[in-house]
Amino acid sequence: MKIVLLSTYEMGHQPLSLAWPLAAILRAGLDARAFDLSVQDFPDAEVREARLVAVSVPMLTALRLGVEVAARVREVNPGAHICFYGLYAHLNAGYLEQADLADTILAGEIEPGLVRLARTLGSKPIETSSIQIERMDFPVPHRTGLPNLDAYARLEIDGEQRLAGYAESTRGCLHTCAHCPVVPVYNGRFFAVPVDVVLEDIRQQVDAGAAHITFGDPDFLNGPTHALRVARALHAKFPALTFDFTAKVEHLIEHQAILSDLVECGALFVVSAFESTSDRVLDALEKGHRVSDLDRALDVCRSAGLAIQPTWVAFTPWTSLDDYLEMLHWVRSRDMVGEVPAVQFAVRLLVPPHSKLLVTGEAGLFGPLDAENFTYRWQHPDPRMDELHLRATEIVEAACGCSPLETFLEIERAAFNLAGLPIPEGEHDSLVYAPAPRLTEDWFC
Repeated sequence: MKIVLLSTYEMGHQPLSLAWPLAAILRAGLDARAFDLSVQDFPDAEVREARLVAVSVPMLTALRLGVEVAARVREVNPGAHICFYGLYAHLNAGYLEQADLADTILAGEIEPGLVRLARTLGSKPIETSSIQIERMDFPVPHRTGLPNLDAYARLEIDGEQRLAGYAESTRGCLHTCAHCPVVPVYNGRFFAVPVDVVLEDIRQQVDAGAAHITFGDPDFLNGPTHALRVARALHAKFPALTFDFTAKVEHLIEHQAILSDLVECGALFVVSAFESTSDRVLDALEKGHRVSDLDRALDVCRSAGLAIQPTWVAFTPWTSLDDYLEMLHWVRSRDMVGEVPAVQFAVRLLVPPHSKLLVTGEAGLFGPLDAENFTYRWQHPDPRMDELHLRATEIVEAACGCSPLETFLEIERAAFNLAGLPIPEGEHDSLVYAPAPRLTEDWFC
């Protein structure tokens, strides 16, 4: 049997969501090829010969593109079995099945299920949708044949760019934030990847030229002892290699004692979901931290020499225009304009099927499901906020080639204009902008 794995978008890095399943399939003695359609052409010839085509959709943008890909697979090879796998496959299983885009849907630790599907296709009844949450025997990801690292985002630091790779040391997440797409699949569980598997995966990327690694775990500090073990082993093997990771605000505070150790091992920056400067919004999202914790997290990171890149859910049904202005003021007053990607000021709350938000006390705020756009609709009670979201999105989309400073100032002007307020006197004069280490493709879902 010939198997084709397809990826459409993974935040500008060589897709681990292809490399890991590919390794499991090849280890099982099956024939498979993988293609990243974000940088490669659609493989008509291979798809035409495949009995199984599996499409990776770990995030919303990947799913939007994946739907188009599946339609093309149906045209090229009507007899192929199409499997969607990943977080957003499970969240939108109903639509994918009803639209005849997916024959099978897998989520969680998908590799064993994908191997079973390939082995039994045509000989046994197939379970159309399943989530597997159990510890698996992790293979070393198979990256041979994937596009070179120079096709993806790079680390930008001190005026230069370096090739960047991507790895994961854990899967799932210990926490259950109400808006997170990980929660409906993992529901508070996570699994540690063996250190030797992580190190071998990174070795092959270093051999391919990587000078920096992004750890894409939902939260690198879910298992702080494991994280430190990985970081130390990484530094011992590749002393010049740098890395970044993602961690919750509360974990940065709780585990601040190890941040200096991570920096000594090569950590340059951490991405952290600050989300809002409103406790009301943080409560609705069940984030587990308070607004006062944002400064604590910032302080402990700066004390450790670790840059921090906050992410925000700038538009929610609970976020007032005053809250939005306060977020801008917070960023400006902490000299963080250079550390917040402009796209973060335009992020609007997504409420996909199976979202935990749909079963909380706030569920009445959301309208009907827009299945084709993979979200429940909602409108802000203050029409100015929906207008501001459209304006901020336009500014960000038109910002190619502009500096983050210019984009921030334009968003700020739009927000104050909608509020009918002048930008506070002296605000422009007090603005400090210092570029921070970052990837050339900003985080985006």
